[in-house]
Amino acid sequence: MPRPAGRAGDDARVTATVVDLFSGAGGASAGFAAHPRFRLVGAADAQLGKPSSKAGSLACNATYAANLGLTPTAANLGSVDPDDLGRAMGLDANPTVLIACPPCTGFSRTLADNHLRDDPRNHLVRRTALFVRAFAPEVLVMENARELVMGRHQGHLAALTAALGKLGYGVHAATHLLNRFGLPQKRERALVVAIRGATHVPGLDELWTGLEVDPKATHVRRAIWHLPALDNGGVDPEDPAHACSAIHDPLALRRTAAIPHDGGSWFDLAEHPDAARLLTPTMADRLARGDLGSHPDVYGRMHWDRPAPTVKRECSHVGNGRYTHPEQDRLCSVRELGILNGFPADYRFCGGLNNGYRHVGDAVPPLISHQLAWLVDRLLTGQRPGPEQWVLPNTSLQVDDIRPAG
Repeated sequence: MPRPAGRAGDDARVTATVVDLFSGAGGASAGFAAHPRFRLVGAADAQLGKPSSKAGSLACNATYAANLGLTPTAANLGSVDPDDLGRAMGLDANPTVLIACPPCTGFSRTLADNHLRDDPRNHLVRRTALFVRAFAPEVLVMENARELVMGRHQGHLAALTAALGKLGYGVHAATHLLNRFGLPQKRERALVVAIRGATHVPGLDELWTGLEVDPKATHVRRAIWHLPALDNGGVDPEDPAHACSAIHDPLALRRTAAIPHDGGSWFDLAEHPDAARLLTPTMADRLARGDLGSHPDVYGRMHWDRPAPTVKRECSHVGNGRYTHPEQDRLCSVRELGILNGFPADYRFCGGLNNGYRHVGDAVPPLISHQLAWLVDRLLTGQRPGPEQWVLPNTSLQVDDIRPAG
């Protein structure tokens, strides 16, 4: 493997290098790339939309390359030899930072099967230790579903933490509601930071000690109010990412139009004059039993004055969650959901409209990964940054949105 790159804190002029595994559309990398100290030197992703998909079908490597100037290596990280991967990425020194964000689908509590079985993809968390051993980074950063830390399959994190301990790393793992850090979305995620040779590792709360965000800065209104109106299936001629998948079924479109603006849901249709036609049999049965089920947000509109709901990879259909625009009778656009998931407003999404939605929903929010980059910088240099440094430009969060706590 490559020779050690040296500790970034040894010299403030040294560029710290970053390798991103499971790099997707570049959400985690984008936050580090926007930091003046960090330089991306390698990334890898298998580009699978789902386990049964054809390799390369997700086309996320093209989105990564278009925004970050580096083409990820197409690799199956569940089987590739770490040394072979290092050579394929052309690494000539061990990276300072290794980002590894394995798929979260197998941990998420929203999937019923995950309560019954351990998804084979979950082993990728444990397998990350093999890459840490081979690449010997100063720091490991991981993001995943909250169940990584607190779910029934948290044994994967325990195994990773034990392996990292044997390699000499201290580990911090915790769950966070990311709107606490300025994301305009109620997204609860597990964040893991490991540092070689550390006995105490702080989490992202460290940056926010004594600070809080103005709640209005995390609202949907603040994030996307300014974007041009679209018709169902429309595209903004000035921004190809401000485009939405069309609702083709006439009844589904009527159902969407009938749902009240600003936070309405399918169960509001019970009072609609045409309820018998608009409600699906399942919806009607749920209402009759007074049971909204485990997915009350399907066909729901976003609220203007609340954070968005969790933007998931299945956000390309109004029937998959509360992804309908607060007022317009359409699915939110890729650009709108991208902004709500912390992407800069000019981020490019390649590979077609449906893949664009997946790229957004799968991603680590860059607004958050930029804060992680500054946390890592603090851990390496001992210098505490302020909001004027760790607020990612061209996102919905502004420095003036952050104020003393209390």
